[in-house]
Amino acid sequence: MQIVDQSGKNTLPIGVFDSGIGGLTVARELMRQLPDENIIYFGDTARLPYGSKSRDNIIRFSRQIIRFLVSKQAKAIVIACNTASALALDVVKQEFDVPIVGVIVPGARAAVRESVNHRIGVVGTESTIRSQAYTKAIRSMESDAVVIGKACPLFVPLVEEGFAKHNVTGEIIDYYLRDFVESQIDTMILGCTHYPLLRSRIREYLGDRVQIVNPAYEAAMDVKAILEKEQSVNDSGNLARYEFYVSDAAEKFKQFANSILPYDVETIRKINIDEY
Repeated sequence: MQIVDQSGKNTLPIGVFDSGIGGLTVARELMRQLPDENIIYFGDTARLPYGSKSRDNIIRFSRQIIRFLVSKQAKAIVIACNTASALALDVVKQEFDVPIVGVIVPGARAAVRESVNHRIGVVGTESTIRSQAYTKAIRSMESDAVVIGKACPLFVPLVEEGFAKHNVTGEIIDYYLRDFVESQIDTMILGCTHYPLLRSRIREYLGDRVQIVNPAYEAAMDVKAILEKEQSVNDSGNLARYEFYVSDAAEKFKQFANSILPYDVETIRKINIDEY
């Protein structure tokens, strides 16, 4: 059911999209930080992973999804995908008359703010690390920062298969992150939307000397600031409504959503995103 604007722009929803289910961690932070806001989420589960796609395709996918979210009257949009944030954000921000927030710049900004010794680690998918998107964003804010990136591809399937608390996950964390222990970083960015679900395990492994930055939280706070600046915070007093759409595999999406969101998702709608 489409959210109908009953009392002006304030009650319109925030749109969120990702290549699949990882962006639900961003939706979760929006629910926590902006509990009165209506949210529409789209997971492009038919075309994941985005990391193996060309820049042109990522831009095309992002345009289609944003057109869908705009058709649902989204008052702001979050690209809850590191690949799309890196490759499409600058383009779509010029093309659509709606505030659009990615996850990379908010995460990089927080890391620069938190780091004392300017040595920052970034963990992410192979495509995100290869793009050096976080490195570029960090150095645009702190030119002398040392950024150490590490691709951790097994983190995603571990999260999706429900192994976050399993012993094997500790072994994989050690395998990927052992070099960071001697690297003298004091801040680490979780540069994939799945990784916040491993935050406690990573924090335990690295110890208290390393600050962990969750770009999902930082992006939610950027959205909050935008809504406050534009005076479009939902102050209707009505219970927030959430809608979820996918391009495929609705049942699997529903199972994962119900494992991490603070309420039970009853309905996932499958749509043909190519129509947009």
